Amino acid sequence: MIEFEDVTKQYPDGTMAVDSLSLRIPSNEITVFVGPSGCGKTTSLRMINRTIERTSGRISIDGDDINAGDPVSLRRGIGYVIQHAGLFPHKTVVDNVATVPKLLGWDKRKTRATAMELLERVGLDPKLAERYPAQLSGGQQQRVGVARALAADPKIMLMDEPFSAVDPIVRHQLQEELLRLQRDIGKTIVFVTHDIDEAIKLGDNVAVLKVGGKLAQFAPPAELLAHPADEFVESFVGQDRGYRALTFREAEGLELAPVPAELVVDDAGKPTGWQHNGEVLPLGAVFRRGDSLRAALDAVLTSPIGQGVCVDESGKALGTIDQAGLAGALRS
Repeated sequence: MIEFEDVTKQYPDGTMAVDSLSLRIPSNEITVFVGPSGCGKTTSLRMINRTIERTSGRISIDGDDINAGDPVSLRRGIGYVIQHAGLFPHKTVVDNVATVPKLLGWDKRKTRATAMELLERVGLDPKLAERYPAQLSGGQQQRVGVARALAADPKIMLMDEPFSAVDPIVRHQLQEELLRLQRDIGKTIVFVTHDIDEAIKLGDNVAVLKVGGKLAQFAPPAELLAHPADEFVESFVGQDRGYRALTFREAEGLELAPVPAELVVDDAGKPTGWQHNGEVLPLGAVFRRGDSLRAALDAVLTSPIGQGVCVDESGKALGTIDQAGLAGALRS
């Protein structure tokens, strides 16, 4: 557990970046700091590994004050991922991942084996290992950054807006990859973003900060959406927070209509489009039984004929639901 106790960061010019911040970050979960520019979220993150020193208060990890030891040793035990990955341009991908293990004195065979294993774990082709960062896409570079942060098996990972510099499709893929990794490895992750949707999607807990470094609310995403602490939080999460709250309601119990004749499927039963007035229209989004009601609603709204398609794990069509059916489920 990481604990902030009345932590303040004030710069020499009098600027208050973080003001009396107190909260407990649970172990083995993702905690997201979110808020507008100038609210102190990155400063709060960087005080954990002492790349920014606090002015007053106490920060502890599992009860031990982080200022009691050497900051370099502290940082080597904490993974750190930033925007644009921050890779060394003159080092190959595998050598970038191996940076911290080498500093810790690991032998060459163990270091390389660990680095190669991590490249695969973050979804990168091992063939990319000998390339340089400039030869990778932005999304691939971010994956290398995550692998490097994991290389020494740290208990804690700090992630400072790591996905903000990539396009929306790649950003979605990286978010899904992070959630998959977290299910496998269960790290204590502190994640900074300015995007409330990203915070709600990734966070087990979300800390909403105000300008001036004041904590407005610290809560699980569902509670944050259902019970904003004040007008600032209500405004920040947006007027469509009811729609966002559908993320936490499963589509498992939806009553599906049989697969209609208009749905075009391939030989494996996977939907590919809609037959309508003599032409085939795009399919739109699909959803699965284990997805959220938000995913089901997206499928309905993106369908050209207003029917969302539910598929199984193999992608085969199970049935459909329309706006009336979804509205009935919401009412119940």
